[in-house]
Amino acid sequence: MSENSQFRFGAATGVGSMPGGDAREAVKTVTGTFEDFPFLPELPARGPGADMIGRTAGLLVELYARVEPSGWRLGDRPGRDTKRARSWLGEDLDALEEFTQEYEGPLKVQAVGPWTLAANLELRNGEAALSDPGACRDLAASLAEGLRLHLAEVQRRIPGAQLVLQLDEPSLTAVLRGQVKSASGYRTHRAVDRQVAEQTLRDLVGTHAGGPVVVHSCAPDVPFALLRRAGAAAVSFDFSLLTERDDDTIGEAVEGGTRLFTGVVPSAEGPLSDPAGSVMGVRTLWRRLGLSPGLLAEAVTLTPACGLAGVSPGYARTALAHCARAARSLADNPE
Repeated sequence: MSENSQFRFGAATGVGSMPGGDAREAVKTVTGTFEDFPFLPELPARGPGADMIGRTAGLLVELYARVEPSGWRLGDRPGRDTKRARSWLGEDLDALEEFTQEYEGPLKVQAVGPWTLAANLELRNGEAALSDPGACRDLAASLAEGLRLHLAEVQRRIPGAQLVLQLDEPSLTAVLRGQVKSASGYRTHRAVDRQVAEQTLRDLVGTHAGGPVVVHSCAPDVPFALLRRAGAAAVSFDFSLLTERDDDTIGEAVEGGTRLFTGVVPSAEGPLSDPAGSVMGVRTLWRRLGLSPGLLAEAVTLTPACGLAGVSPGYARTALAHCARAARSLADNPE
């Protein structure tokens, strides 16, 4: 954690997903907008295997998944859906490599975290893997190995990059509260013990020995303290969902060296305020917490509130550029 706190994150970046299906166009937009903190875009509009669950399922080692009418289900061997997921990822990495020649600096890649994966991947009986503690352990181990190989491949292609791994965990709060519905929809799966959830995440964070891990959730009530204890160097969240109840946790996170990836730009299409207006809430939070304005640039990376897969390409470009401008506004005028 201490070495991660010395890591130089960029002032702004994206969350992950982008609209459309053209990998080169998406990477060109991302690298052109965030020259000091690009990310590998995800393009779910291409179909099953490009969605967040399918894409991460394609990374698993010795576990395979296929699309059923109810969603992604674990099977015995790699099928058409796994191959498609891997092929699209290869295409995305080719585009990223093309547009990051000679790049040196932080580069973010995203994958679904173990608990959201367990809540959304089905076992052969149609129930979520979350229903079986043994399946959860197998899934986390397979994911850890798959991510290790994936990060090594990205590093091979872009040797100057300092890789930041983002784990997407939008289902984590529901998993901890026992709110994930069963296949029938009539009941919910038992809540996962918080210590088990924390240890699983800690083990996964530990596999990225070369750099920091960000955990992202655009759901309400992100468990900041648990994620900090699990070793996350940063937490990414929808800033509009924070309440004053979160103040103490946020203050402790910042003082403990955890970086905040604050989602301040709406991920639904609509008019945007001026860049200074977008970060007014962050400045207000800082004052409320009694934190030094000089800490802002050290502690905050600005992002959209969530992924941008559901918006037009024009709005996606505008929203990303707005993040970069808002970050400059925050740096120039932290007060």
